[in-house]
Amino acid sequence: MPPLDRTRVIACNVEIVRTGGLLVTDDSTALRKRPVVLASASPARRGLLAAAGVPAIVKPSQVDEDAVEAAASVQSLTVPELAQLLAEAKCDDVSRRLGREDSGSIVIGCDSILEWQGLALGKPGSPIAAQERLHKMQGTSGVLHTGHAITDLSTGRNVGRCCSTRVDFAPMSEREIAAYVRTGEPLNVAGSFTLDGLSSPFVAGIVGDPSNVIGLSMPLLRELLDELGVDWLQVVSYS
Repeated sequence: MPPLDRTRVIACNVEIVRTGGLLVTDDSTALRKRPVVLASASPARRGLLAAAGVPAIVKPSQVDEDAVEAAASVQSLTVPELAQLLAEAKCDDVSRRLGREDSGSIVIGCDSILEWQGLALGKPGSPIAAQERLHKMQGTSGVLHTGHAITDLSTGRNVGRCCSTRVDFAPMSEREIAAYVRTGEPLNVAGSFTLDGLSSPFVAGIVGDPSNVIGLSMPLLRELLDELGVDWLQVVSYS
């Protein structure tokens, strides 16, 4: 193995490291870091951000989802449109409540809804509803829609888009359904299932972005930040 040649040149906050003839530049220090505020209490969404190296401040929204859904029903919105509307409402709510000290933050709002046989399925809320839903869903397919809304508080600009992923559910026995419902996990998640939790063995497959099913499409988040002119390295921390 040839000797390691490391020559460092520091100029304009850009470090160039020569290693074995390869030049690697690190200009992340030249980028102004941007705080990220997650307008959601979802541990799964926060976990996705953390796993990707994005530290997030959690500030759940106070949006009345039932009122938003009631207004949406009058407008005859599609399920993806409803998910996007809820995401925007949550992002707007938290953005308005943040103080002047948060003026440089990026606010992220999301909402997930499972579309199954033309129905919009949110959180079941009760064991009976969850059990009935899982009994009908097992062995079938649905589409998980997650609305994404992002606001750059330093400019006031907003971007957003809904991402959709098909989910194929494996057949489940009544004993499996009852045991899963008793864990309490499906009561407060969209569609009564999780891809990254106890119901993962019952998801036979997906077509699309896995992180979208968990609650926040990480590839789409990066795209939307780019549309706002925010570099991914401004929100991520790899150290």
